[in-house]
Amino acid sequence: MSEKKKAVVLLSGGIDSTTALAIAKNEGFEIFSLSFFYGQRHSFELYAARKIAATFHVKKHLILNTDLQKIGGSALTDTIPVPKCRDEKKMTQEIPVTYVPARNTIFLSYALAWAEVLQAGDIFIGVNAIDYSGYPDCRPDFINAFEHMANLATKAGVEGKIRTKIRTPLIRMTKAQIIRKGIELNVDYGLTHSCYDPSPEGLACGSCDSCLLRKKGFEEAGVRDPARYR
Repeated sequence: MSEKKKAVVLLSGGIDSTTALAIAKNEGFEIFSLSFFYGQRHSFELYAARKIAATFHVKKHLILNTDLQKIGGSALTDTIPVPKCRDEKKMTQEIPVTYVPARNTIFLSYALAWAEVLQAGDIFIGVNAIDYSGYPDCRPDFINAFEHMANLATKAGVEGKIRTKIRTPLIRMTKAQIIRKGIELNVDYGLTHSCYDPSPEGLACGSCDSCLLRKKGFEEAGVRDPARYR
């Protein structure tokens, strides 16, 4: 019996990363999931990531610490207020203050390091360039550039042993399409957490950009949103 291909999956605990994980699992990969405590406002997403990793029976789930709070510059890692009640047009007019400087570059770099050790050629990330908050590190141009760099930066790549592929199965999908795909793959979205600014008990605020995009996605998909809101 041939050995399963390995994939590193960046897992935030939200809808997109969970669906990307489900797609990787459905494609027959042995999953190594990677999450981060990076000084974000709350750790509820990490509780969600742990549950999701356990539900999907991943081979190994790592949570790494990298303190971006010391750098700041984002409403998710600093004292900047989280924007609320914005319409979708306003969300995409400019890069919002919830953008965390270089976050996906940092996360993908860690994923690349682990993938090289595992001899895994595939890294899955749930970035999306349709229903999203306008982050520059969610665009195809960024992903293509990182993939090119990855194959120049590693011993495995330079020696021609492994060609790294950054897999972005959701990048051209709307939030509703992502949710429908997840339902098709039996994803339990009740395990996921999306809110940027939850209550101390973990209840979603319902009005940050992430909550609004989530609610819109479920409504358009014709599926009940299982998130708990204030």
